[in-house]
Amino acid sequence: MQNFAINVDASYTMTNILISIVGPTAIGKTTLAIKLAQHFNSEIISADSRQFYKEMNIGTAVPTKEELKAAKHHFIQHKSIEDLYSVGDFEHDAISLISTIHKSNSIAIMVGGSGLYEKAVVKGLDYFPKIDATIRTVLNDRLKSEGLKLLQQQLKSLDPKAHNTIAIDNPQRLIRALEISIGTGKPYSSFLTNTEKIRNFKTITIGLDAERSIIYDRINQRVDNMVECGLLKEAKRLFPYRHLNALNTVGYKELFNYLEGNYTLEFAISEIKKNTRRFAKRQLTWFKKDDAIKWFDYKIDISEVILFIEKQL
Repeated sequence: MQNFAINVDASYTMTNILISIVGPTAIGKTTLAIKLAQHFNSEIISADSRQFYKEMNIGTAVPTKEELKAAKHHFIQHKSIEDLYSVGDFEHDAISLISTIHKSNSIAIMVGGSGLYEKAVVKGLDYFPKIDATIRTVLNDRLKSEGLKLLQQQLKSLDPKAHNTIAIDNPQRLIRALEISIGTGKPYSSFLTNTEKIRNFKTITIGLDAERSIIYDRINQRVDNMVECGLLKEAKRLFPYRHLNALNTVGYKELFNYLEGNYTLEFAISEIKKNTRRFAKRQLTWFKKDDAIKWFDYKIDISEVILFIEKQL
């Protein structure tokens, strides 16, 4: 039996629909999205923030050329690693694109495992006041000179709630929480109101899952495939840009440590697998906080998913 989740408000009457496909990395979300896009003659919006950057290919598992031809995709390698592109920017751009798609098709499809980016489109982001840009500059400089741990300790002192709930091992998220706390004099968590924005479409969220051992096996196999396809060569090419936030991500930072002489290659690859498994665990924790999502196994026949969606429509 296979794991998909549908989030539908029975009282909702609007005809415009966003089908959002979520779940842990390497579970098969892209394959499902393409099949649904073909069935509904629709287009795919990627909500995977790692796949936004054109210089990153193997390590982000972007759709293959064949997959990109099978259905029209958006937000795939449309930015440079040197561009500043926030989740707020993505929310604005994705909502605009969904409106455009809905002019000719009542169904749009979104897929990705970046929970905050998916949430930005479906529910909207919380409001944060504008912060003096020098605060972030100072924090980024401290990250380079002092490391992640000291900044984590500072957040724990300023905002224990945020320290315990956000992904503090993600430098971007950590620095964002710190700059808000420092710049406003108020805890970052105090701005998290979880007030949903009104959208002019209804979202049906399909969650894809499997037993933990299966997810981990798929992740390990994916990493091995990435290495065989030239992940190390890609990391060497990107090594001069390793200071950029876009590259402070699993799959690259471990190989950068190898290239700097801190890891053996074997250990770097094992760390990629371990950190990707941890990432998948965090993804599931994030998505399963949404009680409206009902989960099914990842091997479900596409006809069952289509039938389920059409019943909701």
